[in-house]
Amino acid sequence: MALIRIEDISVAYGSPSRLVLDGISLSIENGEFVCLLGQTGCGKSTLLRLVLGSEKPTSGRVLIDGIEHHQPDRTRGYVPQKYSLFPDRTVLDNITFGPEVAEFNLLTRFTARYFRRRRQFRQEAMQYIRRIGLREADAKKYPDQLSGGMQQRVAIAQSLITRPQILLMDEAFSALDPGTRKDMQLLIRQLWRDTGITVLFVTHNTQEALYLGTRVIVLAKESSDQGSHVALDLAVPAPGHADQVPRLVSRLEHASGCMREPEDVALATA
Repeated sequence: MALIRIEDISVAYGSPSRLVLDGISLSIENGEFVCLLGQTGCGKSTLLRLVLGSEKPTSGRVLIDGIEHHQPDRTRGYVPQKYSLFPDRTVLDNITFGPEVAEFNLLTRFTARYFRRRRQFRQEAMQYIRRIGLREADAKKYPDQLSGGMQQRVAIAQSLITRPQILLMDEAFSALDPGTRKDMQLLIRQLWRDTGITVLFVTHNTQEALYLGTRVIVLAKESSDQGSHVALDLAVPAPGHADQVPRLVSRLEHASGCMREPEDVALATA
């Protein structure tokens, strides 16, 4: 059974109704790295929020391991484009916030078990801090003391520490400068290899989609008054097939109308 099943999903907003997604059906297996590609406004982020459970479809359903989820939970980690860090908490406290809230409430805090688990959470958070390429000294810093790339690394650790089955990333690197963006691409690719987590990654960059994904799904609409459909569902060749990249880029750009970004070419074709 597929880990994620999207069954005939349609989404419409507003009055009069405006169709955003129209009859989307997809199956995503455990361990895939799926990039959702398409122009701005084609519904990529909407589809991501449906999988997260923060939004409901107008029709159809989304199943995670065969079950409908009507709100976000620990099975799905989420990394948005803008950093999701609490400005008044340190890096360490930001990372441990999720596990602490999930396991304890106001009535169960300040017990011996709480303080024991809190130490365990902090030890694990320090492991993630090292794993994402930060220094131990960064654990005591606040978000405004970090660069954009460092903040996004913390946001990824914040999502992974809850051990989700699925990591959802919404244009997570688009606000970063080109050099930092390449570093983050390398990081998330390595974390995916190490953990075997299923990743659903929204981007409008064809090179980024081909470099990161094992599969690229293109959403597109034929006219502005229609909802998006799956225009292309493409398995990405294994590394070492660089000769296929130009042809694949052409197919993806034709299907989605997306444009390549020159600063990513070297990494994406490596």
